[in-house]
Amino acid sequence: MTAIVLASSSKYRRQLLEKLGIDFLSFSSEIDESPLTDESPEALVSRLSIAKAEEVGKTYSDHLIIGSDQVAVLDREILGKPGGRDAAIEQLTKQSGRIVQFYTGICVLNSASGLHLTDLDICSVYFKALEYAQIQRYIELDQPFDCAGSFKSEGLGIALFSKIVGEDPNALVGLPLIKLVALLEKFGVHVI
Repeated sequence: MTAIVLASSSKYRRQLLEKLGIDFLSFSSEIDESPLTDESPEALVSRLSIAKAEEVGKTYSDHLIIGSDQVAVLDREILGKPGGRDAAIEQLTKQSGRIVQFYTGICVLNSASGLHLTDLDICSVYFKALEYAQIQRYIELDQPFDCAGSFKSEGLGIALFSKIVGEDPNALVGLPLIKLVALLEKFGVHVI
């Protein structure tokens, strides 16, 4: 099987990729993730997933590189990772009773040939109407400071939602495995 590198240091993405039972390395890409002026969420995550794969491809020149990026969007505003308690409370307060869309871009790059294939997953998260005390309690328990949208759907964050609408539940965690498997197959890598 072709050597595979996940262009991420995210433990969440690593855990998802491990579900496929394939051998891979993980290597963090250091790129500027700032959106360009008037850049749509779709264009942003596509551009960044490619950029991450290309950056890691400079180190791993004969591998399949997996790049992924995700943003949360509420009323056309991109919600990043909160980084701390106050910002997480502010994000969850805004999201209470609302629908937030998560855009996840994925890229598989053959670093030897330069050929890359991409895809996009969009998932809608329906938040319950949350009381301030619930938000505070959740923040204290799950500490979702490194997660776009200030929650961990793979953890207690699932209790914040009334429903999730999307093609792949893994995408919400940051790596759409269904789309990834399809891209890997186009490069001749068959998981099963």
